Amino acid sequence: MTAFAGLAEGFVHALSPANLGWGALGVTLGTAVGVLPGIGPALTVALLLPATYGLDPTGAFIMFAGIYYGGMYGGSTTSILLNTPGESSTIVTALEGHQMARRGRAGAALSTAAIGSFVAGTLGTLALTVAAPTMAQLAIAFGPAEYLALIALAFVATATLLGDRPAAGALSLMTGVVLGLVGIDRLSGEARLTFGVPYLLDGLDPTIVAIGLFAVGETLSLAADPIGATSVLPLERSRWMTRDDWARSWKPWLRGTIIGFPLGALPAGGAELPTLLSYAVEKRLSRHPAEFGHGAIEGVAGPEAANNASAAGTLVPLLTLGLPASATAAVLLAAFQQFGLQAGPLLFQHEPQFVWTLLASLYVGNVLLLVLNLPLVRLWVQLLKVPAPWLYGGILVVASVGAWSVHRAAGDVIAMTAIGLLGFALRRGGAPLAPVMIGVMLGPAADMHLRRALAVGDGGWASLVDRPLAGALWAVCALLIVAPPLWRRGRAGTPVRPPAS
Repeated sequence: MTAFAGLAEGFVHALSPANLGWGALGVTLGTAVGVLPGIGPALTVALLLPATYGLDPTGAFIMFAGIYYGGMYGGSTTSILLNTPGESSTIVTALEGHQMARRGRAGAALSTAAIGSFVAGTLGTLALTVAAPTMAQLAIAFGPAEYLALIALAFVATATLLGDRPAAGALSLMTGVVLGLVGIDRLSGEARLTFGVPYLLDGLDPTIVAIGLFAVGETLSLAADPIGATSVLPLERSRWMTRDDWARSWKPWLRGTIIGFPLGALPAGGAELPTLLSYAVEKRLSRHPAEFGHGAIEGVAGPEAANNASAAGTLVPLLTLGLPASATAAVLLAAFQQFGLQAGPLLFQHEPQFVWTLLASLYVGNVLLLVLNLPLVRLWVQLLKVPAPWLYGGILVVASVGAWSVHRAAGDVIAMTAIGLLGFALRRGGAPLAPVMIGVMLGPAADMHLRRALAVGDGGWASLVDRPLAGALWAVCALLIVAPPLWRRGRAGTPVRPPAS
């Protein structure tokens, strides 16, 4: 059976009333949990696993896939309106999206996020349908040296491209790396940076760090600014995208898809790296670079497209190799085992109807997400009518409940508060917060891949660059470090021509 023949048969089953109902329920739940800080798709799928024992596996997985896609989109809502990412993958969206909201353009930001998610999700699912075996082979080709170089590229891009001061970006990045390394070392079993506190032995959960940095940090920052605490974000007259917004968004949607899908397919790739790289690319290619940091629509369109495209990419190693590339994919792998299904190369042969129905449901789910979220743009924008102190006070309560719900531990709430104070201090010092989360997410992986690469090369540092792909990635890192200062120096030394008389 060819891919398109299998997909056509899958649509027949995916469009049945029962499966449509499961898909609609999934995207609705996913959008809701994406909006709530601290409650992501991984936690939601895990909570629903016991309730799906008696369900048909196809219907259950259609609902799970809808939760996954909906959660990836839903986090953009609070990122844009409240500067509080519901998901770590929407941290980059908050950089420009919230600034657009502060300028009275929340509706345009939400619209480009919704349409970009639809475009990228659809194209990503098409790529998943056609190129899953090829992408799986590409993922296999990555070794520890390649992963280390890729993470180094993300670090360099974070420090140099996020914020106006590279030194402040580097400080935030190193702060995140230190927070990410807290706990027991996976390879040696030694405790690191725990200072004798038993709670820290398990490390700091990235969800707790994200809630503390953004929800608590934003609330404290608002309380410290009497003018901001009494202001309400402006409501725009036109809540939809203008013709200029469309012209500036469609290319970032496509570029974000191209970046997000292959990186999402890499084991442990996740959505944080492609959204960061998409933002960096859009900042470099934009015809309006001065708007970045003040509400550039490209900085919302590109990362949101990369976010949803990476969700489709994550399913490549899961379905073809049985290898989870994210926390949600790991929970989905547990769901496969619950239903007696073996994810891997033989899944397409042994369960073709299940696989193709699931893939077809992803196309349907993207349409359902668009139909659900575009009309809600007006509703979400109405949140801006709520006085800021009430709104952020409510966020603080929800954030505390979300932090408690992660492990049901009081230590998580205390850690959230402490990290919130750290985030507040960084904000007051003018340091960007996104690099902190990038460091938390990728710091432990960089440490692990560094030691593995050195072990493979018998301790020789040359093993980090002797493979062609790793060497090429390190070369790009060097270019990102050297090129911007040289470019700025060249522009500063360019003589200004006198106007023609």
